[in-house]
Amino acid sequence: MFQQLATTIYTASTWVTPLVIAITFHEASHGYVARLCGDDTAWRLGRVSFNPFKHIDLFGTVLLPALLLVMRSPILFGYAKPVPVNFRALRNPRRDSILVAAAGPAMNFALATLAALALHLLIFLPDAARPWVAENLQNALIINVLLAMFNLLPLPPLDGGRIAVGVLPDALAKPLAKLEPYGMMILIVVLFILPLLGAQLGIDLNVVWQLVQRSTNVIIDAILWLTGNT
Repeated sequence: MFQQLATTIYTASTWVTPLVIAITFHEASHGYVARLCGDDTAWRLGRVSFNPFKHIDLFGTVLLPALLLVMRSPILFGYAKPVPVNFRALRNPRRDSILVAAAGPAMNFALATLAALALHLLIFLPDAARPWVAENLQNALIINVLLAMFNLLPLPPLDGGRIAVGVLPDALAKPLAKLEPYGMMILIVVLFILPLLGAQLGIDLNVVWQLVQRSTNVIIDAILWLTGNT
């Protein structure tokens, strides 16, 4: 029993640690770019910070991912406290809202690339530390790309939804923007409820998650190739 507990703690540490870093940097980058574009709301509230405690949501950032790991869920899902952005304060609201939204996924792609590059440095670590660090880096690569691709889904309040609202013509952007209050509910239905219902009916309704997974795998392969890990 003690061995099983130790294994669970070890596995959780290799997933939760990179997840917390990924979410923290994702949220801080939103606030930083918002400040550059004229809105200092997040800056004044202390949310432009790489201190994870400024962004962590106890349930969404720690308990939910840990629970999904323990349950061996095929979906690793988590979230942080959203960084407040006053879009009306942006110098060019339409353009700058796209930049602010894109900052989070861009940061995750950068972190994924850094993790892949750091894999080359494992040979300099002591044998005892190397496996744990290697798993953290590998999981950081997966988590950051997955978080970026998930957030790029074109549904508000996800970053992809806000980018879509900024680039689409008003005739399409306005109806999409109106979905924002229901966005998380729609995601829960699409990612969890529909697949469970489909499993009962013998139909594969896990289409959105499969799209995210396949896109994630393509991007991970590209990063590994670009960083000389293949």
